[in-house]
Amino acid sequence: MYTGHVAPGGVPGVHELARLVVTKAVVGPLSSNVYVLRDRFAGDELLIDAAAEPARVLALCGEGPLRYVVTTHRHADHWGALAEVAAATGAVTVAHAADAPAIPVPTTLAAHDGDRLTFGDVSVELVHLTGHTPGGLAVLYDDPTGPPHLWTGDSLFPGGVGKTHSADDFTSLLDDVEAKLFDRLPDETWVYPGHGDDTTLGAERPQLAAWRARGW
Repeated sequence: MYTGHVAPGGVPGVHELARLVVTKAVVGPLSSNVYVLRDRFAGDELLIDAAAEPARVLALCGEGPLRYVVTTHRHADHWGALAEVAAATGAVTVAHAADAPAIPVPTTLAAHDGDRLTFGDVSVELVHLTGHTPGGLAVLYDDPTGPPHLWTGDSLFPGGVGKTHSADDFTSLLDDVEAKLFDRLPDETWVYPGHGDDTTLGAERPQLAAWRARGW
């Protein structure tokens, strides 16, 4: 059974939904999470954060075809394998327009809030979250057969939002996370972060006021 816990360098976790198969692995020196989303019928894939260990990431993708690689934000521990994966697969590289210039791998598609990507018969929405970096992206799959699934990069974790470097950045990030995620999506929404274990919005929602009060 998939729990959302995957050990660094360990056996990948596989979360099987009605249409989508999600494979989670932990790679690199900072234990970054990599997610392969595959349409179980068409076989088309989307990769979230080609973080490190390109050979391992490509093995997770298998024969694909890999259509997109979404980089959730500009920090190097989330794109370390991007050049090799993009070259090997021909996948479209996607990052938010505000972060794309800081990623030293060409961005094929500079994304904006609300953009959609379709691979096979699966469609996901890109949600812009500002604060951890200017161009943070979350990826939302609104599963027609069950609760939504949400990949948050380093913008939301169990126990708080991602690291910020000023009070303004913290406020921006928490405001975005509240308005675009918690105010919009149900408690059952499954959250896949950029590092560490998975959570749900319901598990985190009672802590929002405490996060704002503590300022991180």
